[in-house]
Amino acid sequence: MRQPDPGRRVPVGHRSPAGWARALRGSPATLTFVVLFWGTGALSASLRSGPPSFLLPHVAVTSRSLPDHWYALLLSAFWERDLAGYIVGTLVVLLAGLPLERRLGSVRFTLAAIGGHVLGILATLGFLAAARGLMGSWIRDLSGHLFLGPSALACAAAMAATASLSTLWRRRIRVVLLAVLLLFAMYAGGFEDLVRLGAAVAGGLLGPVLLGRRPRFGRPTVSRHEARILVALLLTVAAIGPVVAGLAPHAVGPLSVLKFLFTNIQPVDPATLQASCSRPAGLRDCAAAQLQLRAGAGGIFMAILPSFLLLLFADGLRRGRRFAWAGALLIQASLSLLAAVTIAGVLLPPPGSAAREGVGGIELSGYSHPLSLVLPMLVPVLLTVLLLAGRNLFPVQAPRGTYLRLARRVVIALIVLSLAHVGLGLVLADGFTPVPGPPQLLADVPDRFLPLGFLVDRSPAFFPESTAAVVLYESTGVVFWAWTGALLLRTFLRPAHGRHSADEERARHILKSHGGGSLSWMTTWSGNSYWFTGSSFIAYRVHNGVAVALGPPVGPPAGREAAFREFARHCQFNGWTPCFYFVPDELRGLAGSLGWGSVQVAQETVLRLDEVSFRGKKFQDIRTALNRAAKAGIRAEWTTFAQAPLAVQAQIEAISEEWVADKKVPEMGFTLGSLDELDDPEVRCLLAIDADHTVHAVASWLPVYRNGYVVGWTLDFMRRRGDGFRASIDFLIASAALSLQDEGCEFMSLSGAPLARVPASSVAASADANGALDRMLDWLGAALEPVYGFRSLLAFKAKFKPDYEPMYLLYPDAAALPAIANAITRAYLPSINLGQGLTLVRGLLTRR
Repeated sequence: MRQPDPGRRVPVGHRSPAGWARALRGSPATLTFVVLFWGTGALSASLRSGPPSFLLPHVAVTSRSLPDHWYALLLSAFWERDLAGYIVGTLVVLLAGLPLERRLGSVRFTLAAIGGHVLGILATLGFLAAARGLMGSWIRDLSGHLFLGPSALACAAAMAATASLSTLWRRRIRVVLLAVLLLFAMYAGGFEDLVRLGAAVAGGLLGPVLLGRRPRFGRPTVSRHEARILVALLLTVAAIGPVVAGLAPHAVGPLSVLKFLFTNIQPVDPATLQASCSRPAGLRDCAAAQLQLRAGAGGIFMAILPSFLLLLFADGLRRGRRFAWAGALLIQASLSLLAAVTIAGVLLPPPGSAAREGVGGIELSGYSHPLSLVLPMLVPVLLTVLLLAGRNLFPVQAPRGTYLRLARRVVIALIVLSLAHVGLGLVLADGFTPVPGPPQLLADVPDRFLPLGFLVDRSPAFFPESTAAVVLYESTGVVFWAWTGALLLRTFLRPAHGRHSADEERARHILKSHGGGSLSWMTTWSGNSYWFTGSSFIAYRVHNGVAVALGPPVGPPAGREAAFREFARHCQFNGWTPCFYFVPDELRGLAGSLGWGSVQVAQETVLRLDEVSFRGKKFQDIRTALNRAAKAGIRAEWTTFAQAPLAVQAQIEAISEEWVADKKVPEMGFTLGSLDELDDPEVRCLLAIDADHTVHAVASWLPVYRNGYVVGWTLDFMRRRGDGFRASIDFLIASAALSLQDEGCEFMSLSGAPLARVPASSVAASADANGALDRMLDWLGAALEPVYGFRSLLAFKAKFKPDYEPMYLLYPDAAALPAIANAITRAYLPSINLGQGLTLVRGLLTRR
């Protein structure tokens, strides 16, 4: 199978001197600011160490700047704290300003930057005033902070400029930028962090207004693939934030208290250390504090171990891995339990209990209100609920035996490192205080694999003194967890396709050996259950007591009637109502003989490849698409998603996500594939790609087997770049037909369009059609047309002059049709929420 030609690539970001000159000429506002920025600093002697003391109250924003120094809200952007601040600030302004000003225009760019800067400061001051009662201790800590510099300007301009981007990249840039700013605001909690966050939010609101649109609110529609990325990003922020709070010397953010759950980085007070070391009874506490004080990289790594594991699992969540979901859920549930214990221990301490260190080392006196301690501790609980609610987003399982091998390797590493720790500890015993024996070293082994005192509030039995002893003491756990992390990451990187569950492997074997219908490959998709009888199987999904079978039974033609009957009995035994969805006419006759009803629910379009030539007037549009593509230098290239270069994969993902983001309702599944179904080595992708390696469109094709050989292909996934070659889908379908014809395939199915049919004159109407039900489905198809466009899709396929084959829904009892309709809806839209449901209903009512 031929791979896309990499072609010639233009280096990213490459510019000639003339190009840089044009960029500078196109950014007058950015250059003017840089001149003013350095000019005011030089004239006020502020470049070296910031504004002089007499000038500082007039140009630096603090929580007390209003009303006396209101002009500081604007002037603060033109000064910095020191020379390093001026250099960094200039780089930030140039990196943001040069591309963004050219995109927005100088006037809009200036208004967005300055307006966002001022509004961000006002929003921060308003927030501090409103939160004073609930978060008084945090507000008091911020009273001595000040803000200087152009960073808020850059954040506001960047967020405003996203309004001019495509839907996908607008959302991605906003999510990443806001996640980073929220991380620092909620954990580090500095005044300048809040200002940058406020400016970014203000810029995001100003951007659409400056472009003549109203800001849009509400939950965006995302695909399953993008939803995984957003959940992984949220988990990443939750993992990194406590580390930032633990390592930052003055972290005061409202969520900084979570460092007591996620890390064991404990500040050591010099006075307390001196007092402990001056008393003979406190020698052990003295040694423990000294060990914490001089903990190196190994000690810090072990202290942030939960965050390290969460970052690994976040990568697995991004890839849809079920094991990563289970691991992240286990950690968050454990942290939720630990949070409950911590809150109880702080709010209800035992009488006469002394102050504690470690996880429970929080004093209520440091918080102005108990809620300011309790609410942040609920973050792990909320993340646990989120992971449980999004369970279906992570169905990808590693090949069988992957985690058994992982467990064996981890246990072996644990045993080897434990023995090495004891053996080397005996060799280096003189480097510890007091000198440990075998019992003490064995008792110390569990602590080497957990952060010191993370779960048990006790001091170590001995302490390392020599360099070799310190290395052994700190490195044992680091080596173990680094090795475990590398093995875990490898399981996430290992392709999941090619090795399936036993049922799916058996189903694929039957499908390839005996064949099925043109849509039978959809039975191998995630979410289906399998029922087997002999050499046949039926793929189905159960929703609210209804078993929705996808297509006819797959297997030898002679056994399909028996499989149909036995599956109906199997459903009756389990208390389910059976139905068969998307089945051809031949199975409809069998169902009718058993007293089942039927209704046409879709129209499949099939091209007989031995008849395809695209000649004559009726194919003028097809030939035009082929000719224009050739003139534009666009060619059709076969590949698979896994074998495509990473740059091509990224473009396919971006095209798909942009298509989904423009919808008001969620991405459908069941018989409509997505990126998940595209990533299958048996599925072929046809790309419309130009000489610059730009993918204009992609279409995927599912194999149709008969007696072990592929005899046809079925169109599934179609996506076109919004600003790409307009006729790219026409070009891909026509190119696929001609290519598959050359390969000797018999037919090419353009798949079925749900709730869409050609006029009755084109397809013979059934003699026993249920007229009222048909009319209802026609009305529903017309109502859904503005939302999903199934009828437009069928009309688009008509230009290829296909054969039409009706697809039916078979049901045992008309009284069960409402429940069957609900089950099919849940199969297509398993994750639809209330808001999206209301959007769908609104579309139906508007159609009426």
